[in-house]
Amino acid sequence: MENKSLTIKQHHQDYPPAPPPTWVDYLPFTIRPYFYLARVHRPSGILLLFYPCAWSVTMTCYALSAPITTVWTYLGFFLVASQVFCAAGCIIDDMWDKDIDAATSRTRTRPLAAGDLSMFQAFIFLVLQLIIGVWLFMQLNDYRCVISHSWINSLFVSFLVPLCSLVLGLSSLILVALYPTMKRVIDWPQAVLGMCFSWGSFLGTASVAGTVDWHIYIPLYMGGICWTIVYDTCYARQDRDEDIINGVHSTAVIFGDQIRPILFMFSFVACSLVSYAGVLNGHGVPFFIGVAVGAVHFVRLFARIDFEDKDSCDAYLINNTWFGFWIWAGAMTDHVVKMLL
Repeated sequence: MENKSLTIKQHHQDYPPAPPPTWVDYLPFTIRPYFYLARVHRPSGILLLFYPCAWSVTMTCYALSAPITTVWTYLGFFLVASQVFCAAGCIIDDMWDKDIDAATSRTRTRPLAAGDLSMFQAFIFLVLQLIIGVWLFMQLNDYRCVISHSWINSLFVSFLVPLCSLVLGLSSLILVALYPTMKRVIDWPQAVLGMCFSWGSFLGTASVAGTVDWHIYIPLYMGGICWTIVYDTCYARQDRDEDIINGVHSTAVIFGDQIRPILFMFSFVACSLVSYAGVLNGHGVPFFIGVAVGAVHFVRLFARIDFEDKDSCDAYLINNTWFGFWIWAGAMTDHVVKMLL
């Protein structure tokens, strides 16, 4: 504890100015820290969690020739669920990393690190998010029965779809809880984070179809993991020097000066795996155009990012949401074309 306190003091005078105000600052003071703890002021995290779900839902609806309205229903559901579970993950991470956050310039103003909330208050808020999350997954029964056309299918959906989705959804929390520990144990915590953020690749198809076609969605899942390694390594690059001092493991540290070519390789693998999943799912040209546009976006970002500039690394995370969007846009366009023909 003395070493951690010493580290905090050593870095205190190196802290940058306080971050600019956000819309959360206009909320009542008593609830403001909870919104910051849930990261609602940074929607990029929510979108990065949402897009693997969106890919999976849209690809499954394409394979099943489900109505367009079904796609939008599930997308709306998973957008809300992504907010809830992203908040839960951020709370867990901040509870684990309270001391480390206090010793890192970028994260020192987070509610727990700054002392704006107690651990007990954060825990109660976490329980609330989990209760809402469980309730949301139990509603999948109502959504799925809308497109059920027989009492046998409805009976199957009533029992198995909520159970499958609930078990899959809550099992991801094991990885969420492990991620902060992995930052202290292994050099590749971003891979564990990728397992968490890409879990929607399984959850989306399980929610729509009541099962998972593993030979299609494992490649999609692995592509999502590679994508996460890319954007979170760039994001973590701004903390590299402090992470070394604080004993935090990261791919941003081990990749060193070779970070650009290594991440370019992971980007290529991500695009390849997503494309392979599209081939296995029988997608047409629009899907692969979406992947191609996403790949071009990768190249554009790598050409512009300055790994020595913290603002550039931070902006990369936000801009990377567009890769997820283009993959989904390609899948959605392909599904619309299929339904019109």
